[in-house]
Amino acid sequence: QVQLVESGGGVVQAGGSLTLTCATSGFEFNWYTMGWYRQRPGKEREMVATARNTGDAEYADFVKGRFIILRDKAKSTLTLQMNNLNSEDTAIYYCNQHIKFPSGNNWGPGTQVTVSS
Repeated sequence: QVQLVESGGGVVQAGGSLTLTCATSGFEFNWYTMGWYRQRPGKEREMVATARNTGDAEYADFVKGRFIILRDKAKSTLTLQMNNLNSEDTAIYYCNQHIKFPSGNNWGPGTQVTVSS
């Protein structure tokens, strides 16, 4: 059974940093491209960053140069380092297998990130 548990969210001032972690289980982590996604208030869920099992990463334009996605093969975890946060980054952040975006099932509860100006 696929399980995804996001953690590390919180309230941070604009310009600050947070690191999110996704603990995964129930599937072969190293077989899948994994990603971080977010849903801002009143908006559709959008892709933030993805990381292939080779480590190659892709980023949405709105986070390039600010966020870094990392995967730990040994621990089957996915991390998102977020720097220079702004109010537009306020959202619930989710991790998942990239094939599940946007409308697949098995989404975790997400972790709330709130950036105060």
